[in-house]
Amino acid sequence: MQITSNTKTEKNNIEVEFSISADEFENAVQSAFMKKRRNIQINGFRKGKASRKMVEANYGEGIFYEDAVNDLYRDSIPKVIDELKLEIVDTPAVEVTDINKESGVTFKVKLTVKPEIEISDYKGLEVELEKLNVCEEDIDEELNKILADNARIIDASDTPVANGEIIKFDFSGFCEGEAFDGGTAKDFELEIGSGRFIPGFEEQIIGKNIGEDFEINVTFPEDYFSENVRGKNVLFKCKIHEKSSKETAELDDEFVKDISEFDTIDELRDDVRKKIEQSNDEIRDMELERELAEKVVELMKGDIPDAMYEYRIDELARDWALKYNMRAEDFAKQSGMTYEKYRDGFREIAEKQVKFRLSLEKIAQIEDIPVSKDEIDAEYEKMSKENHINIDRIRNIVSESSLELDLKTEKALVLLKEAAVIKDKVEV
Repeated sequence: MQITSNTKTEKNNIEVEFSISADEFENAVQSAFMKKRRNIQINGFRKGKASRKMVEANYGEGIFYEDAVNDLYRDSIPKVIDELKLEIVDTPAVEVTDINKESGVTFKVKLTVKPEIEISDYKGLEVELEKLNVCEEDIDEELNKILADNARIIDASDTPVANGEIIKFDFSGFCEGEAFDGGTAKDFELEIGSGRFIPGFEEQIIGKNIGEDFEINVTFPEDYFSENVRGKNVLFKCKIHEKSSKETAELDDEFVKDISEFDTIDELRDDVRKKIEQSNDEIRDMELERELAEKVVELMKGDIPDAMYEYRIDELARDWALKYNMRAEDFAKQSGMTYEKYRDGFREIAEKQVKFRLSLEKIAQIEDIPVSKDEIDAEYEKMSKENHINIDRIRNIVSESSLELDLKTEKALVLLKEAAVIKDKVEV
């Protein structure tokens, strides 16, 4: 492979022409033939036994050219990028300008590269954050949750359903007289008052008894994700099979000893206080990061290729749908949206994230932030443990250069946080 020209055509775009020698092309054609020969049938020969010369005589000399050219491009483009030391974000156009067994193959490719970013005055940014204090009511609320989580489940089959009780029931939903997808379940477990169902549903179960057939009428919200019942009146036919209630213990030292490593209520309260404080610190840190991102994005300058935004939008759309174990296209359809509309909902956040990431990369470059080999190895080890994947496989998935850049941007963010001027937000 030989690069014959390298021209910057416009901002963030480079046109590169490179050639493949006749010998390399011949090797690629031979390789393509060897891959396909077993499926080729020529009259007078057993399947897969005809020579390349015989196959080309029957089907044309160029029968294997397309596969050969594709293989050559796939193998050559990383070498081109590496030789020119380019950071590629897109390959919008590829053209084969010449193909000949005597002279080889010539490619012309248009590459979109990462943009040049300018940023300054990023240290000492002023940020106002809400001061989060821990009050006794917060601790009491957490202790009540601990009591509820450790409640004893007791049979309550001989009384009507009350708020807070747990039932197992069957239900069948009908919209305009027809059953609809997702509206039917058997032995569904529900805690009354949990708010798992749409408003008005759980309240109508209160007072019902085991074995009783009853109906519930509700109107689905106008913004409900499923289009087939959105804003419509729906009838549910229901029957309860089991019912139980929670019996909470008394909050005393004996209870504390049973459910924790502590001996007294006071020790448990101190631990709860520390955990709330830690949670508040994490919330405050996330808010600091969000505020700094907003300010830094305003400071940065650069002509960012649309491809970077589009790739990030695709990632966000895919990742959101994966939370529900669905493909993005299927999630959009289930939500009553076109894929384009669903995808476009991530555009604003994607653009901010791309700008902030580029800003952090530039800050890391300006500050000459170092990352050691030990830090990279430690991060690989961490990723391996967190994802339960062999570390060698992790190294194949995530390149060392990519991981190094990630660590540098993390350090750049720490630098921004440490240099920020933080003030408590004053409520008006």
